[in-house]
Formats: sequence, structure tokens, C-alpha cells
Amino acid sequence: MADTLKTLKCPACGKDMEKVFIPSEGINLDICTDGCGGIYFDNREFENFDEKNEDISRILEKIEGKEFIKVDEKQNRVCPNCGANMVKNCSSVKQTIQIDECYSCGGKFLDKDELVKIREEYDTAEERDEDILRFVYKQVGHDLAELEKRHSEIVPHRTIVRKLFYKITGL
Repeated sequence: MADTLKTLKCPACGKDMEKVFIPSEGINLDICTDGCGGIYFDNREFENFDEKNEDISRILEKIEGKEFIKVDEKQNRVCPNCGANMVKNCSSVKQTIQIDECYSCGGKFLDKDELVKIREEYDTAEERDEDILRFVYKQVGHDLAELEKRHSEIVPHRTIVRKLFYKITGL
């Protein structure tokens, strides 16, 4: 979905969100600078800011030194872009940070400080991917190994399951 130009209402506190232009990405982020400090990312914008090596200085400038109101992070949120109910999901397999996502338009809302916390979880995207693979293997490892064994008897070349199996087990 394209970057919205309309003024959005913060899904956490109801205040108008400020459009903050990020020149390096050519996009506007919606930041609740006069309310709770939350950030709304239109579809696919978040992936430009979730790693340590990506520049968030403009975002930090907008919230630095401000006092923000406290909000109930457990409350259900409505997407400020499309009006659909947002869903609470964990930001990673570590399941320590919960963010709000819109399944309708793909937007994401992060409460104050969640972006910084998410960026501290992993050093690189590769490290995050490795953690996902370990999590998947831990959850379905036995079933996956059995499936791989049966599948390799039928199709001896490397399949996606086999690639995943070798990646996880290091064989």
C-alpha cells in the first residue's frame, strides 16, 4: 500500500500523528509526537527501520526529550489507515515485544520505545532468520525429520524441506 498523505489519528491515544519525512527512504512516517510517542508504519515501511544498521536518527529527533502520555499497551487498537481491527503479534520468535499489525492494509503500530527494543533483539537479519529456523525446528523438528526421511526416498534431490533440514542441523 502506498504511503498515506492523510493525517492519521493515533490508535493508542487518539491524538493527531505528525508526518515525518525520512529522506533516505523517501517516505513519511506517522509519529504521535504530541501524545504517546507511538509510530505507525504503512505496509512494508517497517522493514526499513528494524535493523541496527538502518538509520532511525530522524525518528529519534522527533521524540527526543519529550514527555509522552502513558497508554494501555494491552488495549485493542484500530488501524488509523483503514479502520480495521489490529492484531497483537510478537515482533520475533523471542516473544518479548508485542506490536499491533493490520491484516487488512499491512500497517504496523509500535508503542513508544518498541522500535529501539526490536532493533536490540538481533544484530542482523541473518541472525533473526537463524533464530526463526531454530524455533521452527524446535517446534516441528521431529515431524520435519521424519517427513524429510520419507520425502528423500521419493525425491532424492534437495527440496525446500531438505534445505531447511540441512540449514538447521548443519549436516
